[in-house]
Amino acid sequence: AGKGAKFALEKKKEATDLTHKMLANDEYASLSFKKYNFNAFGSDTLGGHLHPLLKVRTQFRKIFVRMGFEEMPTNRFVESSFWNFDALFQPQQHPARDAHDTFFLTRPERTDSDRWVPQDYLERVREVHEVGGFGSIGYGYNWKLAEAEKNILRTHTTAVSSRMLYKLAKEYEQNGGVFEPKRYFSIDRVFRNESVDKTHLAEFHQCEGLVAGRDLSLAHLLGTIHQFFRNIGMPDVKFKPAYNPYTEPSMEIFAYHPGLGKWVEIGNSGIFRPEMLRPMGLPEDVTVIAWGLSLERPTMILYGVDNIRDLFGHKVDLDMMKTNPICRIGLD
Repeated sequence: AGKGAKFALEKKKEATDLTHKMLANDEYASLSFKKYNFNAFGSDTLGGHLHPLLKVRTQFRKIFVRMGFEEMPTNRFVESSFWNFDALFQPQQHPARDAHDTFFLTRPERTDSDRWVPQDYLERVREVHEVGGFGSIGYGYNWKLAEAEKNILRTHTTAVSSRMLYKLAKEYEQNGGVFEPKRYFSIDRVFRNESVDKTHLAEFHQCEGLVAGRDLSLAHLLGTIHQFFRNIGMPDVKFKPAYNPYTEPSMEIFAYHPGLGKWVEIGNSGIFRPEMLRPMGLPEDVTVIAWGLSLERPTMILYGVDNIRDLFGHKVDLDMMKTNPICRIGLD
């Protein structure tokens, strides 16, 4: 047998692309080009994938909007202690305001109270803390402005709710005593100086809903919570009496976690106290019912995750984000 038509003493690499340089110097005429294989599979494209938390968050938002709620602005991660604690009738010596539970800022350490809160409202908050009012005897201590001016990373999105309720009270005043009922919700990041374990993180997402209206009761709160949790696929929830400085009555909300094999606390709820609402200027017959839950724990239940560190943080498996199914909350 003789030499073939493509016999060569050296192996030449076939060109795959026709370039401008080849055309400019006629180099292409002496090159051998590799044939295209139109039946070959291309390489997998690398694209973005939604994290389960984002999927659940999107569905939560749709459910709230479907229930007639309006989203609150939550872009203020750094908050003053006044709006995060004092406006909620939470005493300045409360353990939650200790450095063991709250992240305090050092730069800037404080904020200017003359700019961030009206002075008449600040004085009403001071009075209700010190001597009470609206049927309360207060806490009986010397309220300190310096403590209220401390900057923190917000510990809950209820700080946003306090600002929105004060805004609602001002609108009531400007409208000549005409009150317009409102439904608000928020879903965003909060921070707490907690020990990290399989159910707790120092940084997580809080989902909160509130309804402000005339003559609302505990029955309205229970009915609204049941409706919300039915919509997110958790029809069976339990309640347990609890204590919160700014709600009375207060209840913890529990749901069963199949992975952990036990009932897990996923939320808190209650009716905002008059000591919080009346200094804002809201009328006496207006009641505000509210509940809050973390976004992580319902996501853990829905996606069968038994350790929160596998869901959020540096230990998250990237393959999990690529292969997790769609969130069917509100779709069935």
